[in-house]
Amino acid sequence: MIQVWMRSGKNKAYRAAVSAGIHQAMMSVMNLPEDDYFQVTHELEKEENYIFDPNYFGMPRSPDFLMIRLSFNARPAAVKQRLFETIADNLVKSPGLRREDLGMSIVETTFENWWAHGRRVDKETGTDERMSGGS
Repeated sequence: MIQVWMRSGKNKAYRAAVSAGIHQAMMSVMNLPEDDYFQVTHELEKEENYIFDPNYFGMPRSPDFLMIRLSFNARPAAVKQRLFETIADNLVKSPGLRREDLGMSIVETTFENWWAHGRRVDKETGTDERMSGGS
């Protein structure tokens, strides 16, 4: 489950590029199946509902700043770092975001905290069986 927060006013193509860039990174880094695609985009009005310091960590951020929260089962630190970098690379390419305008976090839960009708879970990894070669 992915959640993205951005200021309102971006067009459909921009929002689609953000969504696709995140999902492509999830598939390439985490071997996520193509149909494991659950994202919510929250578009918020300027200063009233989307508040961030434009110089957080001493780095200028523009009004295009995106906050991305990724929720999934536990993964090794190296995988999470590779995922962050791949998402950033993808979003720089399209829709053309600056790396400084991205903030990301991961919320990890155990596999028993997820439910979807018909989902098949690999008992060893807690992930979708298709990710680990199960059937």
